[in-house]
Amino acid sequence: MKLFKLPDLGEGLQEAEIVEWQVKVGDEVQADQPLVSVETAKAIVDIPCPFPGRIAKLFAQPGDLVHIGAPLVGYEGAAENDSGTVVGAVPVGRQVVEEAPAAVGSAAGAAARVKATPAVRALAHRLDVDLAIVTPSGADGLITVADVQRVAKILAELGPAEPLRGVRRAMAQNMAQAHSEVASATIIDDADIAAWAAGADVTIRLVRALVAGCVAEPALNAWYDGRALARRVLKKIDLGIAVDAPDGLFVPVLFDVGNREPADLRRGLERMQADVKSRRIPAEELRGATITLSNFGMIAGRYAAPVVVPPTVAILGAGRIHARVVAADGQPAVHRVLPLSLTFDHRAVSGGEAGRFLAAAIADLERAS
Repeated sequence: MKLFKLPDLGEGLQEAEIVEWQVKVGDEVQADQPLVSVETAKAIVDIPCPFPGRIAKLFAQPGDLVHIGAPLVGYEGAAENDSGTVVGAVPVGRQVVEEAPAAVGSAAGAAARVKATPAVRALAHRLDVDLAIVTPSGADGLITVADVQRVAKILAELGPAEPLRGVRRAMAQNMAQAHSEVASATIIDDADIAAWAAGADVTIRLVRALVAGCVAEPALNAWYDGRALARRVLKKIDLGIAVDAPDGLFVPVLFDVGNREPADLRRGLERMQADVKSRRIPAEELRGATITLSNFGMIAGRYAAPVVVPPTVAILGAGRIHARVVAADGQPAVHRVLPLSLTFDHRAVSGGEAGRFLAAAIADLERAS
C-alpha cells in the first residue's frame, strides 16, 4: 500500500481537521482531482490527489484532527512504491493535543502558584479540576477540599468542555502571545465627522485616515522583534482588517493600501468579506500585515483597547458613530462623532509617536471629502 500523508500546509500549522472527503474507498482517481477539504487555523484548504490509483483506505473521518505527516490515504496495489512510511495507528481524534504555543499565557503557571495541600491537589487531579479556576475559601487564599468539590460539581453539570479548533484556537494562541509579549498602551480621541457627505464610505475613510497617520508617523507601520530588541519600519502599508465571523476572528490583509484608489479598495474589501464568509480566503492573504484596523463600532461600543498582535506594533479601533453636542463657533451644536482608540506596543512606539499618528488620522477624518 502506498501512503499519502497530510502535507505541510505552511504558516507553521501542525494539524488540520478533516471537513469533507471528495473520494471514497474503491474509487479510481486521477492526479490533481479533488481529494479532501481540510480546515486549518487559517482557512479551508482543498488538497488534490497526488497521483493516480485506487483508494484503498481513508485514515481519518470528517471532524478528526490529523497532524502534519500522518497518513491520509492508502492507495491499493502500489506496495512496491511505498516510501517507507510505517503504517499503523494514526494520531487522530477529537481531543486537541496541547502544543508549545498554547502554553503561552496558559493556566499552567497559575496552577503552580495556587495555595493547596498535596491532598487537595491529588483530589483535583482525580476529579480533573484545574486549580487555576478554583476560587479559594480557606485562610490566606488556601484552596480547600470543599472548593474543589464545588467546582467539580459545576463542571459535571456543564458537561465536557469544547476544545477550541481552527480559527478560534489560533485566536486564543495569538491573544495569549500578545498578552504575554506586548507592552500595550492605548490612547483615545474623537473625530468630528459633521462635514461628511451623506452615504460616505466609513471603512474607506478609516483606511485613508490610517494611511495619513502612517505618513505622519511611519514608526507605527512597523514590525518589532522582541528577542533582538529591533524594529523594522516598513514603507508599504499592508493593512490587516479585523473581521468578525461565527468561527472566530479573521484578520485578512488588504495590501498596499497607501497606493490604491478608493474604488479599488472597496472591491478588495468586498472580495475579502466574501472569502471570509465562505472560508476560502487564500493563505497568502492572511499573513504579512504591517498595521491593523478594527471597526468594532459597526457592532457596538465607543472605545476599546484593541490587542496588538506581534510582530505589528499598532492597531486602530473605530467605535460606534453617534450624535453629540459639541461647541461649534462658540455655540452648541449636534454633530456626528467617530470615537477612535489607538493601541500601540510601547516597546517600539513612543507616546508622542502614537499621539501624532492619531492626530493626523483625525485631521484626515474631519475633512469633508
